[in-house]
Amino acid sequence: MSIFAVEYVYNPDHDDLRAQHRPAHRQWLEELVGQGRVLASGPFADGSGALLLFSSESESDLSRLVGQDPFAVAGAISAVKTTEWKPIIGAFRDHV
Repeated sequence: MSIFAVEYVYNPDHDDLRAQHRPAHRQWLEELVGQGRVLASGPFADGSGALLLFSSESESDLSRLVGQDPFAVAGAISAVKTTEWKPIIGAFRDHV
C-alpha cells in the first residue's frame, strides 16, 4: 500500500452545493477511515479546498475511489491533485 496526498480545489460559487452534500461526504470519509483507506482529511482554513491522505494500492484505484466521493458525484470539486507521498518521519511513516 502507498500513501497518496489528495488535494481538492473548491470553487467558491459551489459553497451551497458542498453544504448540501457535506453530510454524505463526511459519512463516506468515515466509512473509509474504518476500512483503513483514509488516514486523515480536512478542509483548508481559508475554504479554498481540502487535503486528504489515502492509503491505496495504486493511483488508478485511488482515482476510482475519489470519483465515488459525494462531492465529486455532485460536481462540488473544481480540481483534484493526487501525489504519491512517502513519509519518513512522523505519525504516518509506518503506513508505507
